[in-house]
Amino acid sequence: MPTLLVHVMNDDPLMGEVDNLPNPTDQFLILKNPRRKDGKDLAFIEANVTTLIWPFLRITFIEVMPTGEEEEIITFVRE
Repeated sequence: MPTLLVHVMNDDPLMGEVDNLPNPTDQFLILKNPRRKDGKDLAFIEANVTTLIWPFLRITFIEVMPTGEEEEIITFVRE
């Protein structure tokens, strides 16, 4: 389940998981376990909300966070 960092117009970024990465034809992003970038709860939604549907019209861009497998890749650096 990919974790996304969603940059919303005129607001702080949201973080959450999605079942699949969005397609270019999608109009909404369905974000599970929505939270702020630092892991705290979002002030504008109820405490028991687990899924958030956000229109792409309000999204500036989306970052796909690396999974644990991708973080373990060893690269060679010249010094």
